[in-house]
Amino acid sequence: MKLISWNVNGIRACVEKGFENFFREIDADIFCIQETKCQNGQIELEFEGYKSFWNSAEKKGYSGTAIFTKNNPLSINYGIGIEEHDKEGRVITLEFEKFYMVTIYTPNSKRELERLDYRQIWEDEIRKYLVKLNKTKPVIMCGDLNVAHKEIDLKNPKTNHRNAGFTDEERNKMTELLDEGFTDTFRYLYPEKENAYSWWSYMRQARKKNVGWRIDYFIVSNDIKEKIQEAKIHNNIMGSDHCPVELDIDI
Repeated sequence: MKLISWNVNGIRACVEKGFENFFREIDADIFCIQETKCQNGQIELEFEGYKSFWNSAEKKGYSGTAIFTKNNPLSINYGIGIEEHDKEGRVITLEFEKFYMVTIYTPNSKRELERLDYRQIWEDEIRKYLVKLNKTKPVIMCGDLNVAHKEIDLKNPKTNHRNAGFTDEERNKMTELLDEGFTDTFRYLYPEKENAYSWWSYMRQARKKNVGWRIDYFIVSNDIKEKIQEAKIHNNIMGSDHCPVELDIDI
């Protein structure tokens, strides 16, 4: 199976920048997007052969997720069942015969780390949710997780320490998740690959200079990590400040 995840930073804007061309060319079995920034009825975006599932935030023009899939899911779940966390449209879970597909858009801790405390609560609840799913069948989770886990995952780790996305607290929460029985698919295949990023600031020609961060992930249950075939970062695809990431897996 070919799976794609992309933080589109506003799907309506991304459509104007070639989203549909990439979608058709990549021909994924499942295509997940984050930060849709739209409500129901604000965009008509359907593709032949795909079912689509959308989870919008209550706040207009903010957050939101969606999944396009060729295969019909057995069940669909929006959010994680906790109102405090579910009002921003950050999680969709599709259940298939052999696995759960979960797309997640993790809250940003923001400047001055004003949302870091909430972020820690979120991380704990998401981890519990994924661990619970994993007890039933394997999980494939993807999305913009808003954290560079290791120093290798961003260009300037020393100068960014304690900035949102690279605090000890956020990185430790990622470690806790992986320690509960999950694998970062890209690092599983490429543990020492440098300069591999999925997000770049719009400032100072960061993308042109490849001064970036790897904060978009595919994470899978350890039970299926040996089924991983390839993990790619499509850093040549424009349309957002993030680029798409891919997982090919035999499941």
